[in-house]
Amino acid sequence: MGFENSDDAGVYRISDEQALVTTADFITPPVDDPYIYGQIAAANSLSDIYAMGGRPVTCLNLVCFPTGKLDESILHRVIQGAISKITEAGAVLAGGHSTEDSEPKFGLSVTGLVHPEKYWANKGARPGDLLLLTKPIGSGLLFNANLKGAVSATAMEACINHLVQLNKTAAEIFSQYEISAATDITGFGLAGHSYEMARASKVTINIDHTKVPVFDEAEAMFRRGFTTGSSASNLDMIKETCDLSKLEASRRELMVDPQTSGGLLVSVPEDEANNIIQKLLDAGLEEAAIIGEVLAHDGQYFLNFP
Repeated sequence: MGFENSDDAGVYRISDEQALVTTADFITPPVDDPYIYGQIAAANSLSDIYAMGGRPVTCLNLVCFPTGKLDESILHRVIQGAISKITEAGAVLAGGHSTEDSEPKFGLSVTGLVHPEKYWANKGARPGDLLLLTKPIGSGLLFNANLKGAVSATAMEACINHLVQLNKTAAEIFSQYEISAATDITGFGLAGHSYEMARASKVTINIDHTKVPVFDEAEAMFRRGFTTGSSASNLDMIKETCDLSKLEASRRELMVDPQTSGGLLVSVPEDEANNIIQKLLDAGLEEAAIIGEVLAHDGQYFLNFP
């Protein structure tokens, strides 16, 4: 499987029992602490493997670093943070590559394993399915507002705690059930990635914005005038085939807010949704929620917010 439907990773069959899952991602620092930066970047990169139903195996560092401006001890802390998440995932760091750059950038190229008949794709959501989301949204707004000192320490800490959390537990729970389609919520925001799932599956997705978990203070930051550099382009990408007309401006902003290390968005049969949510809650994923439903394509919109 390649990039035809904007899936989270490529899948390459190597035998009747195993396939490789391959991905790469890197980010600029969303926080000042280099160790936490490494954790978030690693969790963000590993997430693509979990979104495909795979198990991470090996990782390579992708490093851009201004050695003339920042001490190398900072880079060491970034990598230490990444290793803590790689180890938690049960994978290994096998090397990587670094280059000089004016701004730090860090992430991973990750290889995982999955059964070639059991991987998840964003194609396959079926009418009658319900949509589950495992993490809150709004981190893009919080990070930008935090640069101006507008976010409380409590709200920022809660956001970071979710972002360093691997999607491993959620993926392990989902693997016990029938999964129609799956993706993770990253740079295109909840609306953008939901749109990709709906388009690939040739269905219409209805999202109840009141059920979507949102980070504390994220909506308030928009009302105070904050946004992100990607929100407008995310909205432009979907506006022709998605109906956002019933949303207030602040809610619309949240739906297109770019996420880093966001949660998994999964389409599952209706009769399994409540059991899955309960298992996620019991496992400590306290923000997991049923946020929408899948309908037959209405001929006009791929995504609605009724």
